[in-house]
Amino acid sequence: MRFFIVVVCMAVLGLLGAGYAWVQSPLDIPGASVDLSIEPGSSAREVAVDVAQAGVRVQPALLYWWFRLSGKARNIKAGSYELPAGTTPRSLLQKLVQGDEALRSVTLVEGWTFKQVREALRKADQLKPNSQALSPEQIMEQLGRPGVHPEGRFFPDTYTYSKGSSDLAVLLRALHAMDKKLDAAWSQRNPKSPLQTPDQALTLASIVEKETGKTSDQPLISAVFNNRLVIGMRLQTDPTVIYGLGDAFDGNLRRVDLQTDNPYNTYIRAGLPPTPIAMPGKAALLAAVQPASSKALYFVARGDGTSQFSNSLDEHNRAVDKYQRGQ
Repeated sequence: MRFFIVVVCMAVLGLLGAGYAWVQSPLDIPGASVDLSIEPGSSAREVAVDVAQAGVRVQPALLYWWFRLSGKARNIKAGSYELPAGTTPRSLLQKLVQGDEALRSVTLVEGWTFKQVREALRKADQLKPNSQALSPEQIMEQLGRPGVHPEGRFFPDTYTYSKGSSDLAVLLRALHAMDKKLDAAWSQRNPKSPLQTPDQALTLASIVEKETGKTSDQPLISAVFNNRLVIGMRLQTDPTVIYGLGDAFDGNLRRVDLQTDNPYNTYIRAGLPPTPIAMPGKAALLAAVQPASSKALYFVARGDGTSQFSNSLDEHNRAVDKYQRGQ
C-alpha cells in the first residue's frame, strides 16, 4: 500500500512538474507574431479556442485548463493583442489579464485641415477606414454632430488605438478632446474680447495657428485680429483666402486671388470667416481668447519665424520694406 501511495505521489509530482515546465515554455507561434482578437463577453474556453484559431499551435483544452487552474480565467479582458514568438502560456495569460493590447498610434498635427486629417487616418496602421467612403457631412452625422462643419473640430494630438479599431472612433475622441479644450479656453476669455461665442474663438484660433508656428507670437497675432474686430477693420489674412481657394491654390497667392470674392476672403469680407480653417492647438485657443495687451493692427513676417508688429500703417509699410523687400 505504501508503495502504491509513493507511486501515485511521484506521478502527481511528475504531472505538476510537467505542467510547470509547460506554462514556462514558449508556445508554437508561426512567424514573428500572431494577432489575437477577443470579443467582449468571451468565456475562458472561447478565448482558448480563439488563441488556437489565431494560429498558435496549442491544444485549446490544455490552454483552457491552465486558465482555470490559474484562478484568473474570469479576469481575461477583451481586446486586440499581438502574441510575439517566445510567448509562454504564463506570459499569455498575464497579457490577457492586464489587457496589454497591441496599440498603434496616429498623430494629428496642429494647423492641419480636415482633408489632411482624413489622409493621415487613411494611412494609419491597422485602423479600419470606416469613414473613407463617407462625405464630411456624413462623418459628422456618424459622430453625432449633424450639420456641423468638420473643419477645426478635432484636437491635434497623438491618439493610440487597438489594432482593428475604427477611424471613426479616433475621430470621436479627437472631437471630444477639442470640445474640452475649447470649453476650457472659453472659460478664461478676456471679458473685453469681441468674440461672442466659443465657435468664433475656435475660428480665430485656427487663423492664429495658420499665421504663425511661433507660440510666443500667437497672443500678439491674436491681438491684431481682436483689435481689428473691435474697430470693424477687415482681417485681411492670407490663410483664409488660401483655404477658400481649396484645391485651386497652387502655392502662389496672387493679387487676383485677394480680389476674388468667396466666403473666406477676409480682404473683401468683414469679420471672421464662416468656419475654422484648420485645427488649432491649445496655445492658439488660449491666444484667441487672451490676446496680448497691444494696440497693434499690423504684422509682417521677419523671415526667421517671428513677426514684426506695428500700430500704424506707416510703421507697417516700413517693416514690410525692411523684412520683405530688403530696403
